[in-house]
Amino acid sequence: MTGEKIRSLHKDHRPSKDEDLLEPDEEAATGTFSASKTNKSRASKIFSNHKLIKSPSTQQQQDQQSQINNPIIRTGQDFPVHECVFKGDVRRLSSLIRTQNIAQKDVHGNTPLHLAVMMGHKECAHLLLAHNAPVKVKNAQGWSPLAEAISYGDRQMITALLRKLKQQSRESVEDKRPKLLKALKEVCRFYLIQLLLPLLSRILPSDACKIYKQGINIRLDTTLIDFTDMKCQRGDLSFIFNGNAIPSESFVVLDNEQKVYQRIHHEESEMETEEEVDILMSSDVYSATLSTKSITFSRAQTGWLFREDKTERVGNFLADFYSVNGLVLESRKRREHLTEEDILRNKAIMESLSKGGNLIEQNFEPARRQSLTPPSPNTISWEEYITADNGKAPHLGRELVCKESKKNFKATIAMSQDFPLGIESLLNVLEVIAPFKHFNKLREFVQMKLPPGFPVKLDIPVFPTITATVTFQEFRYDEFDQSIFTVPNDYKEDPSRFPDL
Repeated sequence: MTGEKIRSLHKDHRPSKDEDLLEPDEEAATGTFSASKTNKSRASKIFSNHKLIKSPSTQQQQDQQSQINNPIIRTGQDFPVHECVFKGDVRRLSSLIRTQNIAQKDVHGNTPLHLAVMMGHKECAHLLLAHNAPVKVKNAQGWSPLAEAISYGDRQMITALLRKLKQQSRESVEDKRPKLLKALKEVCRFYLIQLLLPLLSRILPSDACKIYKQGINIRLDTTLIDFTDMKCQRGDLSFIFNGNAIPSESFVVLDNEQKVYQRIHHEESEMETEEEVDILMSSDVYSATLSTKSITFSRAQTGWLFREDKTERVGNFLADFYSVNGLVLESRKRREHLTEEDILRNKAIMESLSKGGNLIEQNFEPARRQSLTPPSPNTISWEEYITADNGKAPHLGRELVCKESKKNFKATIAMSQDFPLGIESLLNVLEVIAPFKHFNKLREFVQMKLPPGFPVKLDIPVFPTITATVTFQEFRYDEFDQSIFTVPNDYKEDPSRFPDL
């Protein structure tokens, strides 16, 4: 292991009062293809993999308001699985687990798995995981079972949760695959050029991507694998998705300079998993929410004396420019599981990142982490826990050490009525190439309620302190030779050419 591992509607238009949340997936990427994190910098681990949580529907909001006006009195009897997990009653849990909903949340938003992890009831936790209890779920405080496991500090439990999370992510991908392929068939063949221009080029290099789509095949040509590496590795790379191939052989990456290719696998090796656990145990548990509840879009203005709405060409397309206001990034860091040495090292990493330094040269490498001493035994009774007021859940587990901050995010977006492709069609294509962080961020951002048209140019938050500008410069429907979606005959397979994939 090396130091590289260190992890848019007119003027003053207002969308609905719904709230879109951009939340972190601190556990793993959930794009169509899961890529391992080997050789990723630790700083990118802290700020990457945000996932958009869509606003609740109107009916859901009415139901929620009804519950507020007419609250249902819950008692411990409403949560039998939670109760036996809370009490560590493995025998009773075994008898309930096949007939009860083990994904149910209690009044504090905790699932039975949350409770098992926070209280250190490992037998209950492993039994729940064996019955596929969901890992990618957050409680009312915004924390997942994996985040709570990191706080508790039991290495075996962190490893078990991480493996189950990745398994569930792969299964979710396979469940979505038929629907995705059907959507791809409905999109005509096209050629698209996308430019990525980060505002801090010392940290994030620019990139020009070419996307080809035909049938259920997609090809992406790029000069950059993933800018979260904090190091620019230029090349001539192609990512090919073949929708007709079996899942294990459907995604291939080509190195056109060395004439080698590698199939992107789903499974991680034992060593890769252990290294990821080391990073989780030595890093802040980071939670970020990009609130769009009060977002507004106002037409951008141009001119000194005579102000007028800004309209200009972006590549081949005439576009109306809007200012995006009201975005607030709320972030929280938990570090009760860290030593003073960990905190100082992580601070140095962030300072280096903000100055555009190369983290890899600094060789930040966490040692193999051992389990922490368990926190003091819980003295709260089940009745005290389940009857506590909403929002005031008794804290379980290690004493919380949490730092909160807010940052206003300003952006500009250019919407074109001339762009031939619809946003939904673009989203279906991006769903395939979502494993690459800059495309994943773009896919999440354009899911917001935007002004009319297609976002041919927009700012997206890559990290809380860094914004990148994405431009769709050229688009045309075209015919391609089918061979561009296959591996050339003179390319040789190199399973280890791209360690990150």
